[in-house]
Amino acid sequence: MAAYMIANLNIFDQKTFDTYRAQVKPSIEKFGGRFLVRGGAHERLEGTWTPTRLVLLEFPDMDALKRWYASAEYVALIKLRQSAAFTDVVAVEGYAG
Repeated sequence: MAAYMIANLNIFDQKTFDTYRAQVKPSIEKFGGRFLVRGGAHERLEGTWTPTRLVLLEFPDMDALKRWYASAEYVALIKLRQSAAFTDVVAVEGYAG
């Protein structure tokens, strides 16, 4: 069953974040992941959540997502991202029904 990573980023160092962004896609693809949303326009329809930059990744399953997140390639990129943005990240399993 597919699994998704949802992230909201508040970027405070655009130059460093651009370095992260240029390197992250190959690490995602190595684990079968792909971008579904990468910072596109968004609009709140209900509630009080005010996201700034949303990212949605799809992986074949939760195991692949977790292997990517814990991989040596991505752990190094996490540190780079965290030096450029405040980020909330969640992983969620898809619906098989």
